[in-house]
Amino acid sequence: MPLFVIERSYADQLSVNEEGIELTEAYNADADLRWLFSFLSADRRRTYCLYEAPDADALFEQARALGIPADSVIEVSEVNPAMFSGESVTGHLAT
Repeated sequence: MPLFVIERSYADQLSVNEEGIELTEAYNADADLRWLFSFLSADRRRTYCLYEAPDADALFEQARALGIPADSVIEVSEVNPAMFSGESVTGHLAT
C-alpha cells in the first residue's frame, strides 16, 4: 500500500490523549488506513504523520471526518542507509 506523510498545523499546542487516539484508530480501521508513526514539532503545534493509505483523498477525508487539520498529504517512498551500503536491511550483502 502507498505511503503518505501528512503535515498537520494546530493553532494551539497539541495535547495527545487516549480518547483521540482511540477515535483515530477506529476510523482508520474502517477506512483501510494505517497510522505508522508521527513526529511532533518542538513547539507542539505541528505534526508529521506517516500513513499507509489507498490514496491521498482517503487521508483528507479522515481529517474532515475527525475534525483535525491536514495541510498537505504527500506520497513518499522509503529510503534507508542499507539501500546504499550494498547490504540488505537484515545486514547481509545484497546479491
